Amino acid sequence: MLAKIENVVFGNRKIILGLFLLATIFMAYQTSLLRIDAGFEKQLPLKHPYMQTFVEHKEEFGGANRLLIAVRAKEGDIFTPDFFSTMKAVTDEVFFLPGVNRSTVRSIFTPNVRFIEIVEGGFSGGNVIPAEFTPTPEYLAEVRENILKSGIVGRLVADDFTTAMVSAQLVEIDPATGERLDYLKVAEQLEAKIRERFVDDEIDIHIIGFAKAVGDIADGALGVVLFFGIAFLITAAIVYLFTHSVRMTLLPLLCSLVAVVWNMGLLTLFGFGLDPMSILVPFLVFAIGVSHGVQMINAVGAEVFDGADNVTASRTAFRRLLLPGGVALLSDTIGFLTILLIEIRIIQELAITASLGVMVIILTNLILLPILLSYIKHGEGYRKRMHEGAKRREPLWRFLSRVADPKVAMGSIACALLLLAWGLYEAPNLKIGDIHAGVPELRQDSRYNVDTAVITDKFAIGVDVITTIVETVPDGCIEHDIMDRIDRFQWQMSNVPGVQSTISMPQVAKVINAGWNEGNPKWRVLPRNPQTMVQAVSSIETSTGLLNKDCSVLPVLIFTEDHKAETIERVIDAVKVFAAENNSERHTFRLATGNVGVMAATNEVVQAAQTEMLLWIYAAIIVLCFATFRSWRATLCIVLPLSLVSVLGYAVMSVLGIGLKISTLPVAALGVGIGVDYGIYIFSRFRTLLNEKAMGLHEAYEETLRVTGSAVLITGLTLAISVSTWAFSALKFQADMGVLLAFMFLANMLGALLLLPALAFVVYGFIRRKPTA
Repeated sequence: MLAKIENVVFGNRKIILGLFLLATIFMAYQTSLLRIDAGFEKQLPLKHPYMQTFVEHKEEFGGANRLLIAVRAKEGDIFTPDFFSTMKAVTDEVFFLPGVNRSTVRSIFTPNVRFIEIVEGGFSGGNVIPAEFTPTPEYLAEVRENILKSGIVGRLVADDFTTAMVSAQLVEIDPATGERLDYLKVAEQLEAKIRERFVDDEIDIHIIGFAKAVGDIADGALGVVLFFGIAFLITAAIVYLFTHSVRMTLLPLLCSLVAVVWNMGLLTLFGFGLDPMSILVPFLVFAIGVSHGVQMINAVGAEVFDGADNVTASRTAFRRLLLPGGVALLSDTIGFLTILLIEIRIIQELAITASLGVMVIILTNLILLPILLSYIKHGEGYRKRMHEGAKRREPLWRFLSRVADPKVAMGSIACALLLLAWGLYEAPNLKIGDIHAGVPELRQDSRYNVDTAVITDKFAIGVDVITTIVETVPDGCIEHDIMDRIDRFQWQMSNVPGVQSTISMPQVAKVINAGWNEGNPKWRVLPRNPQTMVQAVSSIETSTGLLNKDCSVLPVLIFTEDHKAETIERVIDAVKVFAAENNSERHTFRLATGNVGVMAATNEVVQAAQTEMLLWIYAAIIVLCFATFRSWRATLCIVLPLSLVSVLGYAVMSVLGIGLKISTLPVAALGVGIGVDYGIYIFSRFRTLLNEKAMGLHEAYEETLRVTGSAVLITGLTLAISVSTWAFSALKFQADMGVLLAFMFLANMLGALLLLPALAFVVYGFIRRKPTA
């Protein structure tokens, strides 16, 4: 079968090259049409119970896609004509931003922000900013009083009166265009029309929300391109030192770039865009392509080393590597496809993107590359450089091959067991979700995270909110037992560590009840008399977000200090405990809406799926390895180093404070994929020498290192050094990915070079120890 495929490929080289050229031109055109595609709803695990609550009540109480804009006076307080002029202009700009649900815009200048006061005849109220307002000292003093009466201090006005807030909800479909909201455009307008326009010596602007975060991450994507270029140059330099040939260096890099172009072009053809959180996938495809390309270059070089001509060398390398390379890439593809088990659209799109890229590598690096290499003629100078390089590396191979000797092999396995013990001890401490405050994809000193810190410090609310939906009977808000239970729930949640503040219907009703009784604090309670309760709640409008039209749904807003994994876990656990003890036929406490509710659902989905995902990856690898080598021993030698690196990867994430979430999850699949590439290539050659040439373990492994080990060593070092430069990226998640990928590349390389042969000694060594024939 392999001979037939070889004859077809090399018998039609020009036709195949022409087809590749046309396809690459077409894919390059499609890549030019690729657009950044960010979406809030793509991050929602819609089948999770929390998100079912979220979707069910989104129309009544808004979603989790909030936008907060804080206008801060750099000196003094907000009660100046200039500040009020700026605040009104900012409110107007927010009102006309694309995608803003205008009914949700709230600031001291919007008519849905009112005050109520007790007067001799009962209650009196009005807008915080009177209709006839002019920025005179008298009106400014009146507005100060209205703000105090309205209860918005800590919510829309800072406790120290230095900052005022404009809040709004964004919708996924832009009502003006009927198309999906362009978050990058929203972020651009937030900067151009608000920050750049109004920031001066007296006023500063702080903006947070999903749209702004996406915009800042997309801006950082330019840095991704820069580091991609740096990685390309480093890879080229090291591969040249290995090949001693410019042409042999450029061809695998060229084929890997073709794979990236095809990958991006296929996304456009299938109707996908590139999400900012998936911006690193093209480099992952490039890295896997380089790994297989170097193996092909090395195999061709080995044949040329032995005197073969360029066509024969390419055909032999193609025949030798097509099966192990195809199996390795198929394992990579299945590994990425298992991420589809996590039912979050953004993760599933990432899985599809990466899987397409890996499948394309089968064509570009296992078919296109050997055909191109068959046209390169090598002179005696190249062979001489290869012989000199081989002679320089000979001491290294003799040293490394000792790992197949009994004492060294057992020492290697003992070290692996110690590392496994440490990994199993540390890995359970890995957090699911974010570890740091603010947006963890950005540096802590980024403008967005600085804005987050300012808003969190100035206000009792922030962008981090989880809303528990209390579903009860119609007119439940006038029944004392129901209101009292909600009030108890709010009090209990207010005392959970990490909760900044809470708001609920009973809280407001108690204030109003006291107002009906001359403001006496003794009356700040929930009245038991239904008529009195009606009096306390009748003035609370649905626009407050604290009740629906028939008062059968009463949300409790829980504002958290941050969205760290442990904070979310504490709040969720507290809600679940209370709900389990208090749910009845008359009232049900349901999780959850708000952005923290989305994060909680996402964390639980990732946590539930990660083990199943890894089991499927390993099951697929075991089946493919067994089908390829038809040996449980071979399968064991390849899979055990992979499992060790997986455990160590989780332990390293725990130690470095990197949570397992959407942006880091692909590393688990990639680590297994790169590792299986190394293992299959080494073991394929190793087993051939053991079986066909009847070598002993030591001799067989030393020869394997000469032919295949050098490519594995060079690939691992090259990719690790390349991605380590990401540590200097402005994007925190790129820096984290760089550290993790560098560890994965090195650990998998060392596992394949040092642990695999030691395991081979254990499963083969006691059976056969034949000397070199």
